[in-house]
Amino acid sequence: MKHLRSIHQIIPSQKVNMGGHIIEQPLPNKLMEQLDPFLLVHHAEWELQGNQRQQEVGIGGHPHRGFSPVTFVFQGDIRHRDSFGNDQVVKAGGTQWMHAGKGVIHSERPSAELAEKGGTQEIIQFWVNTPAKHKMEMPYYLPLEEAATPTLEGDGFNVQIVAGEYKGIRGPAKTFSPMLLMRGTIQTDAAAEFEIPTDYNTLMYLLDGSLVINGQSATAKDLIWFKNDGEGVALSATKDTRFILLSGEPIGEEVASYGPFVMNTQTEIMEALRDAQMGKMGVLIEDFD
Repeated sequence: MKHLRSIHQIIPSQKVNMGGHIIEQPLPNKLMEQLDPFLLVHHAEWELQGNQRQQEVGIGGHPHRGFSPVTFVFQGDIRHRDSFGNDQVVKAGGTQWMHAGKGVIHSERPSAELAEKGGTQEIIQFWVNTPAKHKMEMPYYLPLEEAATPTLEGDGFNVQIVAGEYKGIRGPAKTFSPMLLMRGTIQTDAAAEFEIPTDYNTLMYLLDGSLVINGQSATAKDLIWFKNDGEGVALSATKDTRFILLSGEPIGEEVASYGPFVMNTQTEIMEALRDAQMGKMGVLIEDFD
């Protein structure tokens, strides 16, 4: 293993209220607004009571422009529908990748089956910024099931490679700047090492469990912010742990954001608001059985 990265800070996640749902928010936090190109990380886990209609749960139609909202599904499922006609249920172990591009309206709800039967829904959604020259491209949507996600397995651990390339394995998701995005599990007393380019900004988030990471201890709901002073990330599990590893080359551009829009200037934000109000991002009509 090459030189291990130093850890800049281990930051406990904060609970926030999102539309009446209490979720974990690792990013942004009190120390940083973003870690270029990553803008936000939300971890949600809630119990659906059952005997509900799909239209009564989840998040209804809303717009996005200028970045990629990405959802890792850990328990339950999520149904995506958008103004470009995409309609897909992604189950546990899968990933919902959407590049909002010049604008899209989408909804994110549990499947009708999960709403009716009830159960746990657990997801992580993170926002990946897009370079200015690609922000106004056509939207792109990829429903990625667990079986279609390349997986690297070792002694007591595995990682799914969602985007980027690692050890000759390429993730299927299309990105507009270089990055490596992985989700993984590691069992108690197992160890794993990963190499990441030194110039990639890198963070890790633990859904649960506890690890020793490059010599420092971290536990459930911690965000680990690495310095760019090495290429190695070494993990040793003291409990069974699920984690995500987000790493990417900084875009290095000004960021202007407002709600569901991420652009480079306030003028572009105003244009996004106007276009959404005028229906230029399409129309989403949700039909329910």
